[in-house]
Amino acid sequence: MLHLRVVCPPGRTAEVRGVLDAEPGVAHLVVHPGVAVHPAGDLVEADVARECADDLLGRLADLGVDHDGGITLEQLDTVLSDRADAAEEAAPGDGADAVVWDELIQRTGEESRLSATFLTFLTIACLLAAVGAVTDSPVTVVGAMVLGPEFGPMAAMAIGLVLRRRDLVSRGALALAAGFPLAMAVTAVATLVFDLLGWLSSAGLDDLEQMDFIYEVGPFSLVVAVLAGAAGMLSLTSARSSALVGVFISVTTVPAAAYASVAVIEGRWSEAAQSVLQLGVNLVGAIGAAAAVLVLARRGSRRRGADRALSEG
Repeated sequence: MLHLRVVCPPGRTAEVRGVLDAEPGVAHLVVHPGVAVHPAGDLVEADVARECADDLLGRLADLGVDHDGGITLEQLDTVLSDRADAAEEAAPGDGADAVVWDELIQRTGEESRLSATFLTFLTIACLLAAVGAVTDSPVTVVGAMVLGPEFGPMAAMAIGLVLRRRDLVSRGALALAAGFPLAMAVTAVATLVFDLLGWLSSAGLDDLEQMDFIYEVGPFSLVVAVLAGAAGMLSLTSARSSALVGVFISVTTVPAAAYASVAVIEGRWSEAAQSVLQLGVNLVGAIGAAAAVLVLARRGSRRRGADRALSEG
């Protein structure tokens, strides 16, 4: 269940209540007259089944309350109520499969911005991946994958492509286009320092038995990228996001970027080129798969909406 709050001018309260009253997936409808201060008006609250939330948000937006009032939505972890259970049963579809597009845009929008925090996390992830690669330490590489923040911009680009939102596409592309080169440049400088200190040699890179997957591009490179992108977007749309999905997304993005920097400093140009190609294949494959998941989800939402319209008619 999700908790919905609507701040609206007194003249719109009846309309808002009418929209919520007509939705069988709504429970615990409460109206607080005159409690809102900025902007002045009434507060309407309700618990709504996730599968009907997207349609409700659209209907409320059609009333204009998002312009002269406000709409907020938050996840409820625990709800003990027969009425809420009945609302979820009455709502069409399955909550686990429901996509709340406004929520999805908000989440990815925040995670896709080019910020000091994003650059710092990506740079640290690449540095850790480089250390893990040159020391042949899968554990360290996995640690780098946990830190990798790159799925936020990738998801924003996928959503932007599906919804034709240029702002999301450009924001995500900017974060990736600026973030990876900066992180790779810092990693290259660090590798050069390691080399000068005698901690690293090109010959040592010949014995990396468990790191070949980072730069060796093959058919499974694309397969992994597609599976990662699909899993990541399913995680976001089903509200089951976890760090483990982030690890999967980073399986050959952060490590490939890091190893490309190491290979350049050590003069291993073929491996550097393959690592960059690996990075590109994974970015394109993951974004494409994420967009495909959203297209299927959108078609499913439209089909459910059409079926509902027919049943109501």
